Formats: sequence, structure tokens, C-alpha cells
Amino acid sequence: MENAVLEITQFLRSKSLTLFVNEPLAFLPELQVISIGAFPTNCDLTIAIGGDGTLLSASRALAGSELPLVGINLGRLGFLADVTLVKLEQQLSRILAGEYREDTRFLMQATLHNSDHFFGKAMNDVVIHSHQSLHMIEFETYINGRFLNSQRADGLVIATPTGSTAYAMSAGGPILDVNLDALVLASVCPHTLSNRPVVIAANSIIDIIISENNISTAMVTCDGRPGHILEPGDTVRIERHANSIKLLHLEDHDHYSILRAKLEWGRKLTC
Repeated sequence: MENAVLEITQFLRSKSLTLFVNEPLAFLPELQVISIGAFPTNCDLTIAIGGDGTLLSASRALAGSELPLVGINLGRLGFLADVTLVKLEQQLSRILAGEYREDTRFLMQATLHNSDHFFGKAMNDVVIHSHQSLHMIEFETYINGRFLNSQRADGLVIATPTGSTAYAMSAGGPILDVNLDALVLASVCPHTLSNRPVVIAANSIIDIIISENNISTAMVTCDGRPGHILEPGDTVRIERHANSIKLLHLEDHDHYSILRAKLEWGRKLTC
């Protein structure tokens, strides 16, 4: 990781660009360290180095700032960070020269209903799940105030199109086109197999009521970060966040080719 970061910063400095880094990269020599919250007033572009998790973290911090974000993928299965270290100079030079496509993604937020308690925002998914217990949790789901269902399961994933290739896909949910204005609700190991994934409009308000019948606590997590404990009777409200994030891709970026490569759809079948 450190060698890759040094290679990237050396390339950027060769372009006579002014560079700022945030605190995790304070080990880099002769570069000014600022908080990521100060990026919008000091920078024209943010580069996230790592996997999709790094880009998600930067996206949440920069949402609403209009500061564009480019991801350089050092991880394994990356759907968002599509600039590679192998082709760094070629790909990043094109983006710096203005040869890119803009891609706007929306976020969600989760709050404790009827309170000011803000759990967090998510670009991928909000997950309600059992907490430190092998017991299923029981909960009810409402969409825009209308009752959807009651179920017992290990949890529920509410995902954006961006997050539809993450935990929601592992839970059997569909892959959503990134241009869709929609959300997917996918149950995790439901008690009854009739609980199938549901796709709803992205401007919907989702209320998850944790049943009073639960014998253990539940938890809500946003983009897999450390979560917040939910007690029986709590209601989590998930809705679209007011801010969005702007990603920059190469002009020939093709989401379907990424799906084929990452999910190995193009591999020939053998008997």
C-alpha cells in the first residue's frame, strides 16, 4: 500500500500539481496534511487510493460538496474504483486532461424515528441485523407509511443501485443499473422463503420497526461501519439523503464490462 501511494503521489507531483493529503497519509514527505473536511475549499479533485471501501468513506465525507472523486483500485473486487495502478499514468493523465465521464450517485441516511438520533449515511447500504446473537430478529417494514410485511430473519439490507452488487447481491437481491432511481430491500436468511427482494422508488421513506417480541437486541449499520444498537420497539427510518457524490470515470467506462469482469460472466462453461 505504501509503495503504491508513493508511486501515485510522485506521478502527480511530476505534473506540477499542488497536493494535499489527509491524516492517514501523513507519513508522506513534504506534503501538506489537512482534514478531508477541508478538501472542498482547497482542492479541485479528490483521489481515493485503495478499494471500494476507501472510496465509500471518501464519498460520505465529501457528499454535497460538488468536489469530484476518482478511485484508484488497489483492492480485489472493485466496482467503483476503476483506475488501476498498472495503467496509472495513462488513465489518470486522461482524467486530468478532462477526458472523463461524470457519474452522480445518491446516498441514504438512517435515523431513529421521532428523534434527532442520526445513525449515519450510506452510499452502498443500510443493514438491520441481529446483534451478538444467533437468534433471528423480528421486524415490520413500512413503505411511505404503508405496511409491507412482517418477518423473522437474520436481517434486512436496504441498498442503492451502487450497493446492489455488495451485501444485497449476497442476500439474493437483484443487480440494479446504476442509473436507476431505485432501492432494493433484500432479506438475509428469512424464516420463510416467500420473503423475496423488493425494488422500490428511491424517494421512498422506509420504516423498520423492531418487534417487542425480540429476546435480543438488533443493530443498524451504514456501509458496514461500526453500528448502533437497537432495542425492541425502536423504529429506524431510512430515506434518501439530501446530498449526492460526483464520481469521475474514464470516457470509455462501461459498467456492464465491469460486471462481466468482476463476476466472471464471460467465462466459458465447462462440462
